[in-house]
Amino acid sequence: MVLSERVMAAGWRVLFRLPSVRRYFGRRFFDSIPHSRRLGLRVTDVGRGTFKARIGYRDELVGNPYQGHLHGGVVTTLIDQTSGAAAFFSLTPPEFVATLDLRIDHLRPAAPGRTVHARAQCYHLTRHVAFVRCCAHDGNPDDPVATSISAFMRNGSVPLRFGIRRRRKINT
Repeated sequence: MVLSERVMAAGWRVLFRLPSVRRYFGRRFFDSIPHSRRLGLRVTDVGRGTFKARIGYRDELVGNPYQGHLHGGVVTTLIDQTSGAAAFFSLTPPEFVATLDLRIDHLRPAAPGRTVHARAQCYHLTRHVAFVRCCAHDGNPDDPVATSISAFMRNGSVPLRFGIRRRRKINT
């Protein structure tokens, strides 16, 4: 590891000790993805190797208009991006990641009108892959809407300036 990489890693370690910094970068992570901005994914907590997010119920996200259930693709996106964020924040310095494998078990439809919450945990790291578990629920973590197991390819370190750039506004 060259000196500049060591300095960058030390900088990230110092920064990520502060929960407010982790939450800031968690929001920047979601805001950097236009699809998650459009859907309205929100960060609720960022821990070391864990990440929590939610998506509020909106009529335009409904997949079954007769029963009012959220579309399965919305739940899938919430799980995928929350899991990717858990992998991202489990690495020091953080590294960009890409989904290699995502297996989701949709256990039941989300209740109409309810916010769906997801909690992802990175449970194993190798030199090239991060492995993550995730559970999505609509109020009771013991009665999940969906669960997943995923693998993410590690794509290299994130520069310290990441997250400082202004986000581009998307047309809604």
